Amino acid sequence: MTAVATLSAKFQISIPKAVREEQQWRAGQEFVFVPKGKGVLLMPVPELEQLAGIARGAQAKNYRDRVDRY
Repeated sequence: MTAVATLSAKFQISIPKAVREEQQWRAGQEFVFVPKGKGVLLMPVPELEQLAGIARGAQAKNYRDRVDRY
């Protein structure tokens, strides 16, 4: 699907309806902008319930903390 939007004078972009419906995005939902080269990746911030079980089976052994970073 190809969709085009225009940046307004207030630096706002309306997400086309076809994209909103396909992604099941709703009003008031939060998004994060991730810089990617000359573009940006737009991703919804996940709800807390969606993160449940995401680290199941993770090993705490050899875990690096911030104190050992340069």
